[in-house]
Amino acid sequence: MVKEGASRPRSARMSGQERREQLVAVGRQVFAQKGFEASSVEEIAARAKVSKPIVYEHFGGKEGLYAVVVDREVSTLLGDLERSLQEQRAHPRVLMERAALAFLSYIDEHEDGFRILVRDSPVSVAAGTFSSLLTDVAQRVETILAAQLKMHSYPTRDAPIYAQMLVGMVAYTGQWWLETRRPAKEVVAARMVNLSWFGLGALEK
Repeated sequence: MVKEGASRPRSARMSGQERREQLVAVGRQVFAQKGFEASSVEEIAARAKVSKPIVYEHFGGKEGLYAVVVDREVSTLLGDLERSLQEQRAHPRVLMERAALAFLSYIDEHEDGFRILVRDSPVSVAAGTFSSLLTDVAQRVETILAAQLKMHSYPTRDAPIYAQMLVGMVAYTGQWWLETRRPAKEVVAARMVNLSWFGLGALEK
């Protein structure tokens, strides 16, 4: 019991970095639920229990907060994909399956982040759109395909085209799997690579 006249302990205030991280987490949730256009600084501030000027102080507005959220999601996904492709001595089919599984695992573990990436984004942050992200992923897959095409005496100039096709298949299937979650992501990854691998193996020169 606090004695009369004694000062009550104040609740600990967040540091600037802690507040910034809180706003990023809240913004991520709001953007995932409503998309960029339907989200507002007012709602983000209300959920974070701060005033609107606090949001503007940290991010300059909704666009700035959205850009930070998207940048983090892109970095997370690309990091997962890069780690899945590190073992260069592995068979290309194994690498492709690992990359597909890494993509599905990101969707499984970062559902809000993936929903943000696949939604329409404002022109001001075009560098963080889903299409630009897939272009980055396709460039990494292109290297694997070029080596495999060369091994089978196919022209390596076709590698970029096939890379776009494969990444598109994984991305579209990933959006479908996000809503169904069946079968298991390991099975989905194996099925996609099985289809694409034997399709590539049967190509006419």
